[in-house]
Amino acid sequence: MTAMRRLVSLVAAGVLGLAPLPARPEPVGPKPDAPETAPIPEAEVVRPGAVVHFQYVLRDDKGELLESSWARSPLVVTHGTGRIIPGLERALTGMKVGDVKHVTVPPEDGYGPVDPAAITEVPKSRIPPEALQVGARLVGQTRSGREVPVRVREIKDETVVLDLNHPLAGQTLVFEVTIILVEPPGQ
Repeated sequence: MTAMRRLVSLVAAGVLGLAPLPARPEPVGPKPDAPETAPIPEAEVVRPGAVVHFQYVLRDDKGELLESSWARSPLVVTHGTGRIIPGLERALTGMKVGDVKHVTVPPEDGYGPVDPAAITEVPKSRIPPEALQVGARLVGQTRSGREVPVRVREIKDETVVLDLNHPLAGQTLVFEVTIILVEPPGQ
């Protein structure tokens, strides 16, 4: 049994708890009135093992803004460890501090295609009343405490259809990435 099928089984069996997902803050881009930053250190190239600090703007393939990291601290990842989607990680390779790149990531290099096995029905009584609307986002929790995003896909008379796919599954993603800092491997 795959991990996704086990997860679907946990939801259907009532083992996976569900609660409303907090609203995501409104995404914003770079602040035009931001103070000048310190001088950029000598450029280090993004390569496996390097710690990469970057900002991004994420849009769908129609240009709709999905998310931006500019309102918070840069995302920090160790390159080559698989902590970000494969298409984005490959695109960062070779970039330097100050580089800006537009990257189009197809579903197979992002969050994957929509998996029909990750769609399940549960009794309506298991869903918090405030989440009984199509599109409502919930967070489920496995027995081990891991949180799983869940979206209400359809509401029927006695049941609710839940989608446990990643919210961006099946979508082509368009990133604008800006490299802020690259720390060499082993530092």
